[in-house]
Amino acid sequence: MMVDILFHINRFVAVEMRCTTLAANASLTENKSLEQLIEFAGNHGMLVAGFAAVALLLLWTEVGRHTRGYTELTPAEAVRKMNNDATTVVDISSAADFSKGHLSDSKNIVMSRINDSDPDVSKIKAGPVLVVCKNGNSAHQAAARFVKLGATDVAVLKGGTTQWLADQFPLARK
Repeated sequence: MMVDILFHINRFVAVEMRCTTLAANASLTENKSLEQLIEFAGNHGMLVAGFAAVALLLLWTEVGRHTRGYTELTPAEAVRKMNNDATTVVDISSAADFSKGHLSDSKNIVMSRINDSDPDVSKIKAGPVLVVCKNGNSAHQAAARFVKLGATDVAVLKGGTTQWLADQFPLARK
């Protein structure tokens, strides 16, 4: 019986020593990896600086996207928003582009009219607004103006009417 107890104690001590050795080796490996990373950064300063610049730009873009006050919607998401809310669709395209084709029930309001003095804009900003342009670029400026005027539920159609057509959604022509 005493021999069995001594045998088990000996096995326990051996296992404990192996675990301690493995933990020490893991710690050495972590230190070695950190040393290699520091050495790499020291040897490749331009590469590390480029990586840091890209990471900062990505972070800045994401923070800006979350704090700008409006969202970007794909055509399918825009359809859901238009169907579920009393969303006013504002197309800021020129009159010629608007007559060639626009989203159903959209209002053609040029960018210069988006200000406090326009009574139509004052009514529109009270509810959900979806801003649309031909390719999706100018709509961001208009959406920012709506947010600045106090609109709280503003969205932009990502890709504009060009993407709308590419996703095979219909345009109205009257």
